Amino acid sequence: MKKFQLFFFPYAGGSIAAYHRWRPYLDRRIDIKLPELSGRGKRIYDPLYETLEDAVDDIFKLIKDDLYSLPYAFYGHSMGSLIAFELANKIRNHNLPEPQHIFFSGRGAPHVPYEDDEKHYLLPDEAFKNKIIEMGGTPKEFFEHPELLAVLLPMIRSDFKIAETYEFKGTLKPFNNDITVFLGKDEKINADEVYGWREVTSKLCTLHFFEGGHFFINDYSEQIVTFINHTLFHPSKESKPYPIGF
Repeated sequence: MKKFQLFFFPYAGGSIAAYHRWRPYLDRRIDIKLPELSGRGKRIYDPLYETLEDAVDDIFKLIKDDLYSLPYAFYGHSMGSLIAFELANKIRNHNLPEPQHIFFSGRGAPHVPYEDDEKHYLLPDEAFKNKIIEMGGTPKEFFEHPELLAVLLPMIRSDFKIAETYEFKGTLKPFNNDITVFLGKDEKINADEVYGWREVTSKLCTLHFFEGGHFFINDYSEQIVTFINHTLFHPSKESKPYPIGF
């Protein structure tokens, strides 16, 4: 029976807990891998990352021994997409087994200059907190507990920093695996950032659009997981059409 490992990488301020709601929908042949990023969960006392490269280097050490056991795929949302992209490059550069599929979510192609260049991580605490609430990824109730906020707000700010200061470096080398991109129809993203994903792979690039903004994943968990299950075990032989309107 064919099996897959599926590694999840969270959005800024997120943790592996964000994907626990997906478990009931995932195919039983999928072995879920949830590497915990530094500064959260069981690693809450570990130092926060200064750059995205720090995060990628750390995760690489956590997962490299698992890459030999089973075929695997990556899924990352927003900041997690950047981690998945750079981690796949690092794995390739080390001549280790590469992912058979990568699911990118909530982010434009990394090598295309990001149109939304606001530096939210530099905002004062109150303004930063309001921005997080506005984005909708964190329940408002979270901010009603000062003790919790004092511990977790620096972690969220650190995540925003590494995502918002990320710059693609070097020459783009297309992956040799299929990729799937999930985006919200109301994402702050332009056509170049969307269609730039086609340049990330020499294989198939499929886009799926959902109603809503950046955190469409909270409303469409079952549908997204259905796409993941089908893609891993019943791969398509041709790319899906790109959406009209970009």
